[in-house]
Amino acid sequence: MTDARTIVFFPEGAYGPTNNCVGIGRVLRERGHRIVFVVEESFAGTLEALGFEERLMRLGPAPDVPEVPGQFWIDFIRDTAPVFRKSTLEQLGQFIAPTWQALIDGAKYADPRLAEIFDELAPDAIVQDNVIGFPAIAASGRPWVRIVSCNPAELKDPAVPPFSSGYPAGDRSGWAAFLEELRRTHADMYFDFEAFCREHGDAGLSYGPLGPDFIAESPYLNLYSYPAEVDYPRERPLGPTWHRLDSTVRAPDVPWELPAHLRERDGALIYLSLGSLGSADVSLMQRLVDLLATTEHRVIVSKGPLADEIELHDNQTGEGFLPQPAILPQVDLVITHGGNNTVTEALHHGKPMIVLPLFWDQVDNAQRIDETGLGRRLSTYGFRDEELTDAIDELLADEPLARRLGAMSARISRTMGTAAAADLIELVIVTGRPVTT
Repeated sequence: MTDARTIVFFPEGAYGPTNNCVGIGRVLRERGHRIVFVVEESFAGTLEALGFEERLMRLGPAPDVPEVPGQFWIDFIRDTAPVFRKSTLEQLGQFIAPTWQALIDGAKYADPRLAEIFDELAPDAIVQDNVIGFPAIAASGRPWVRIVSCNPAELKDPAVPPFSSGYPAGDRSGWAAFLEELRRTHADMYFDFEAFCREHGDAGLSYGPLGPDFIAESPYLNLYSYPAEVDYPRERPLGPTWHRLDSTVRAPDVPWELPAHLRERDGALIYLSLGSLGSADVSLMQRLVDLLATTEHRVIVSKGPLADEIELHDNQTGEGFLPQPAILPQVDLVITHGGNNTVTEALHHGKPMIVLPLFWDQVDNAQRIDETGLGRRLSTYGFRDEELTDAIDELLADEPLARRLGAMSARISRTMGTAAAADLIELVIVTGRPVTT
């Protein structure tokens, strides 16, 4: 494509989806396009610092005090953290449904502002990475692209475990009860939101036997990021506008070097990150940090927004926020909450994982990593100290796994996911028609 076009990216107000869109947006910007990010006000300046234009919106009324990026969800997670100790079946009513309701409320509140932004920019395409629909996108009349940066269990199929269940793919015994509880806890708010979407120009939502879809499939192009080696076998193929990307890893913004006091030590190098939201559970983070201090290994800790409350030890280094893309190639093992971006980036770089999931698709990623033999899933609050330390030592010593991950990393790297996504988005703009496989 030779003509410069205006492309709007609208990611969910969290670092994972935002970073996912940044990687693709950079490729399109390098090709000469005007890239504008629609972001929550708490993210103001974050994308401008990376060279993009911004347009600001809110998911609710402005607070009395300034917010850090993603503060809305940080507060929400901290308030509901006790629920993470419960089963995923119990979480449906006590955490998942309230989360969806908060998302619905935000989508309703933001819709008029989004319509203003799209009218002002008149974009050639809108690219959104959200788990919930925003009717202003379909109502704009512009070609739009849906990116899924969650575990692909979000894309329902009879052979795939229910989304956010964390259930094994090979054992369907609990699926029916989970889906029935999903219906009981979610149906009323789904139909309320579906009516709102229809009234505001988006008639694409659906509720089938496998549960509700709170966001529509794009008629133009749909992308999801998940390596083939861990993707789910499906009973029914996805529609022709769906394209899988093995990863959408972005280039590092800045270099990162291991501090001298750790370069001089022996031991494997471990990266610990529970994400910007999971790290808000300071007691969990401190337990992990203290336990890792008893090992012979060196540890890089992404401390999150409450960094000042987490105390590190001599074999550790860390900050509130770290340049993960620059760090992952250097480490030997990743301990993660199972966020989709961290999981796919770790696999891109061929790193084994220990996954301590908290909520949402993290439980699905944890189960998938465990059942495909690429790492271990542990009980986030119930693991015994020796379970974690033994898992670390066993994964680091597993030479067949290292060879398997190395081969996977080499294959994924060759697929150039961000460039492939950019090619497909440009095709939507040029043709104005669905881009099919």
